[in-house]
Amino acid sequence: MKFFLLLSLIGFCWAQYDPHTQYGRTSIVHLFEWRWVDIAKECERYLAPKGFGGVQVSPPNENIVVYNPYRPWWERYQPISYKICTRSGNEDEFRDMVKRCNNVGVRIYVDAVINHMCGAGGGAGTSSTCGSYYNANNRDFPAVPYSAWDFNDGKCDGEINNYNDANQVIDLGGEAITSSEYFGNGRVTEFKYGAKLGTVIRKWSGEKMAYLKNWGEGWGFVPNDRALVFVDNHDNQRGHGAGGASILTFWDARMYKMAVGFMLAHPYGFTRVMSSYRWTRNIQNGQDKNDWIGPPNNNGVTKEVTINPDTTCGNDWVCEHRWRQIRNMVAFRNVVNGQPFSNWWDNGSNQVAFGRGNKGFIVFNNDDWSLSTTLQTGLPAGTYCDVISGDKIDGNCTGIKVYVGNDGKAHFSISNSAEDPFIAIHVEAKL
Repeated sequence: MKFFLLLSLIGFCWAQYDPHTQYGRTSIVHLFEWRWVDIAKECERYLAPKGFGGVQVSPPNENIVVYNPYRPWWERYQPISYKICTRSGNEDEFRDMVKRCNNVGVRIYVDAVINHMCGAGGGAGTSSTCGSYYNANNRDFPAVPYSAWDFNDGKCDGEINNYNDANQVIDLGGEAITSSEYFGNGRVTEFKYGAKLGTVIRKWSGEKMAYLKNWGEGWGFVPNDRALVFVDNHDNQRGHGAGGASILTFWDARMYKMAVGFMLAHPYGFTRVMSSYRWTRNIQNGQDKNDWIGPPNNNGVTKEVTINPDTTCGNDWVCEHRWRQIRNMVAFRNVVNGQPFSNWWDNGSNQVAFGRGNKGFIVFNNDDWSLSTTLQTGLPAGTYCDVISGDKIDGNCTGIKVYVGNDGKAHFSISNSAEDPFIAIHVEAKL
């Protein structure tokens, strides 16, 4: 059914018992391909005031520069060294970003690609973001240093030739370096994510890896007990927003906002919102095809993220996390944190609703007909502002008002053709 297909988009979240966000902040945002200087500004001007707990950043380590296709997003996942030097910025800018974001209670989560290097097709030379030499076919990366002795050869030819082959994807095309003395014994002296940059959590981009002892040593801004790790394989994220949000049409945007809304309302896991830039779209042989483009740029130089007067982003950036529906659901999740899943209702099709204890309630209509029904919300009596259609400002609501009776029940009407066919209320949106 459509609704449950929609929920497949909830690949954005993963379980984690203690993500070490500041108390009361329950979600992070993946500012995909943003520059470090722009992330620092966004932490201060928007993320902290809106209750975001952290930012997942794109891999900060030096990578190969790809020109065919021109500067695609995936070149960030083709490392050649652990120098902090990419099109997002240098080490000083990264350090400044971490410090400024931490100062306002927003943590930095690094997408750290440390158990594989660029594919064998990367060639040789100094076509890299910091000019370091490499010879991919010979497994020679002297800037680490890695040599052919450090790689698990023999599984394939060093490339992923079939993304439908789980073994190739998980083994990362034979690029894995888990046999390396430097990697396996935790002795990569040039690996600077924690020791110099003070990030809270490193996110590894790969599944088959060795255990790194002394992983918490040398942290700059945070104590050793925060040396936690999320494990995620970026190649397995394909189709789950890993490479940018494909917000292409009115209906696509509706589905995206509902999926993220459901994720943020549901108590499962630790949630991550995707925010990036728009893909281009081609039609080939009657099928939609996404172009593997990189971030908005001028001749390869990533554009600044500018902010329009209406608080949306400019300069070709989309910034889904600034959409009212998304940032208000981040606030919803913060309000209902710790509350039980409650008052489930569905119509046997694609209209569903549920609450979070006595703190919040949400209703979705993903059917081809209107929803009109009275439901038990579990909330105290009163008038509430629907945070999907509007905001509570100075005691008034700019969107739909929902009236909850003394019995906790409220009537909900949602057209199937509404721009946002869902309603969410919580106790801090009570008028």
